Order: sequence, then C-alpha cells, then structure tokens
Amino acid sequence: METTDNDRAGDTVLIGPNQLEGFLGIPENARGLVIFAHGAGSSRFSTRNNLVAATLRSKGLATLLFDLLSEREAADRRNVFDVALLSERLIEAMHWVRAQGTIRHLPIGLFGSSTGAAAALAAAARMPGQVSAVVSRGGRPDLAGPALGAVRCPTLLIVGGADLQVLQLNEEALEAMSCEKRLTIVPGATHLFEEKGALESVAEDAAVFFSDHLGPPEGRR
Repeated sequence: METTDNDRAGDTVLIGPNQLEGFLGIPENARGLVIFAHGAGSSRFSTRNNLVAATLRSKGLATLLFDLLSEREAADRRNVFDVALLSERLIEAMHWVRAQGTIRHLPIGLFGSSTGAAAALAAAARMPGQVSAVVSRGGRPDLAGPALGAVRCPTLLIVGGADLQVLQLNEEALEAMSCEKRLTIVPGATHLFEEKGALESVAEDAAVFFSDHLGPPEGRR
C-alpha cells in the first residue's frame, strides 16, 4: 500500500513546546478534528494512519498527525512505550489546537494505534469534557491501566478477528470501561489490517463513529 501526497494532504505544523512536526489537514466546513496517536516505531508518515486520515477528511473532519516524540526521544525505546509521556504529548497537542484561531472551536476526537491507543485513552481520562470520542485501531488499551475506568467519552475499539491476543486484551479493557463503548471486529484481519479491504473498513467505521460524536461546531465555540 503506497501513500500519495494527497493522502498526506495538509500543512506542516509545529506542535507544543517541543516543536513536534505534524500534518494538519482541514477540509471545507470541518465539523470536528481528529488527532492521531501512532504506535511504536511509527510517525506522522504512517501509511495506515494517513489512509484513515484521508477518509476522515473526505467526511468533513479535520486531521492532525504529528510525531509524539522528537527524533532524540524516539531513539530511546523506553519512551516509545511510556504511555504517560505519550498522553502528555497528546494533551499538549490539544492545548495547541485550542490556541489556533481556525480550529480552536472544533470538537476533538483521538485516534490511537497500538500503544498510541493507550495514550489516547489516558489523555481522554485526564481531559474530561475536552475529548469528544476515542477510536482505537489494533490498540493496546490495556496499557492505559487504571485510566480506563476514568474515560468518559464514547470509545470504539477496532480489532482484527485474527489478532487473537490483542482481541482478548481489548475485550478485557472494554470490561474495565464504564463510558459509552463498543468493540468492532474486522473478520479475518490481522494486527496491521493488511488484508484486502480491512484497513478501508477501519477507516469507514472510524469516520462514522467520529461523525456521530463530534457533530457540527455550532454551539461549541
């Protein structure tokens, strides 16, 4: 699967005090903004996340894909799995969004993959009322630990049907959550959703979920 320049549509931006690089794409009349939290070893260039982001933009949702760690930080593997640090970077990104005139009014959703899903849920737990929805793709929500019980926003966990170990971890995490929640299983898909049509299914499910819960910006300014 190749990523085209159109898939990465958006302006290059610098996020937060660490000046982390990102891509901000804003479709006309955007009614919400989704911030992406990639998994271990990935970045704002993630082919899979960019495909999902392109689908979200086609549905009227702005997207922000950014590197949660600097190049120096990413070289230390401990940081890659530091959920507290990654969630802090997501919160910094949310503060950055609220300081931008063109998008500050948009309701925010978080899309997390692998360890990024745990970071997204931990950030949502720490920012009640600021995150409107969370979607996890092949995520490790279990790594969010006690924060799972503090998540208040609607949450969708998407897992491949052939990704058995991660599926079990997601089922257990779902039980630990008390918010509006749903688990969607993509039949036959493995962890990276490389099977034909699997990632497209994830993108469509995420688009519907975010569209339902982010809503129009009127009244949120």
